[in-house]
Amino acid sequence: MNHTHDPGLRSWLESANDPSTDFPIQNLPFGVFDDGRGRRVGIAIGDSVLDVSACARANLIEHSDAARACARPTLNDLMAADASELMGLRSSVSSLLAAGGTGEEAARKSREAILVPIADVTMCVPADIGDYTDFYASVHHATNVGSMFRPESPLLPNYKYVPIGYHGRASSIVASGTGVRRPLGQTRAADATEPSFGPSKMLDYESELGFFVGKGNSLGDAIPIDRAADHIFGYCLVNDWSARDIQAWEYQPLGPFLAKNFATTVSPWVVTAEAAEPYRVQAAGRGEGDPPPLPYLSSPRDAARGGLDATLEVYILSARMRASGVAPFRLSRAPFSLMYWTPGQMLAHHTSNGCNLKSGDLLASGTVSGSTPDSRGCMLELTWRGAKPLTLPTGEERKFLEDGDEVIMKGYLHADGCPRIGFGECRGTILSSIVPQDEAREEQ
Repeated sequence: MNHTHDPGLRSWLESANDPSTDFPIQNLPFGVFDDGRGRRVGIAIGDSVLDVSACARANLIEHSDAARACARPTLNDLMAADASELMGLRSSVSSLLAAGGTGEEAARKSREAILVPIADVTMCVPADIGDYTDFYASVHHATNVGSMFRPESPLLPNYKYVPIGYHGRASSIVASGTGVRRPLGQTRAADATEPSFGPSKMLDYESELGFFVGKGNSLGDAIPIDRAADHIFGYCLVNDWSARDIQAWEYQPLGPFLAKNFATTVSPWVVTAEAAEPYRVQAAGRGEGDPPPLPYLSSPRDAARGGLDATLEVYILSARMRASGVAPFRLSRAPFSLMYWTPGQMLAHHTSNGCNLKSGDLLASGTVSGSTPDSRGCMLELTWRGAKPLTLPTGEERKFLEDGDEVIMKGYLHADGCPRIGFGECRGTILSSIVPQDEAREEQ
């Protein structure tokens, strides 16, 4: 940690000093924004975006490789930069925005040129994501889901030995705020002998924490667990939308496919690994009788500080709530610190067979659920597969998501003596299915 983490640091931009902001000066997350003049890299500070390229043109920050990478339309080149370059850029920006900082006077004079209100920009998917892998790292989520189908043995024999994951679809990752079309798919009702094709009736969200790969590895070279954290650029929120009825019919024998590849929403801001450093905690303790991690997944460094003290929240806003002016209703609040596998273990396992990860690849934790009913990170768990419907403030019931429902995810990092820093929001509204024309004619 360094001077950029100082809890007493304040910004001359007053909105960054609001205790409720996700973006105090100790955060400085990166994102890609467009204000009508093309996409480029920005840093969130209070209610504004700092245009890093504009800062470089005004000679307010050093012309380093990291600063030059901020003129690109994605974060990939920045993610690939050396750690020393990233630290230098963060230090320069912190000094520029800090009250009493060495760059304050010059920054104030250039305020109109370097700061843009967040409300006036369009935020984009932050990286050109070549590959996306989703894990299943919450033992509470895995136990709950397993209990619905295998009450006598919820966890499969491999769960506590290997970080389970599947290869997701990078092309359908969308930015926060993008509408999500209800998918069509093949399902089979419980009382049917044959499947049918149509809109999913069990559409769900999954509240997850994602992390972007910084420096990658060569094909055939594994990343050791002791160095895994050094390959993580930063963290974001992920909503891995899931069609549970399609999933139930198709997942055997090869796992998730069309039930999950129709859309995945990510938050636009990436909280860097450096910003997250004060919020690292011990990896979650294993239960009595649980096997220790195999040697390639075990290290004192990861055990001591491989966890992250993050909280994820999920809210819903139905069409009726929106029309009535009712505020979003919180569905759950879950701690990430209880995850069975750490981000470092997930990344190390991913490369253990020689798989090459590249800068900008996205890995996600899987549904983040806690040990209590109000900390379950998806509708499947919250309603126990529809058997226990939720009641919204308008009196509406929900077993799964309906058209017009907006899911809003929020998340933040916290630690004693440190300011809360957040990820911003990850939003998506369910749009009705588009039925193929031939089927529509048959219905008529």
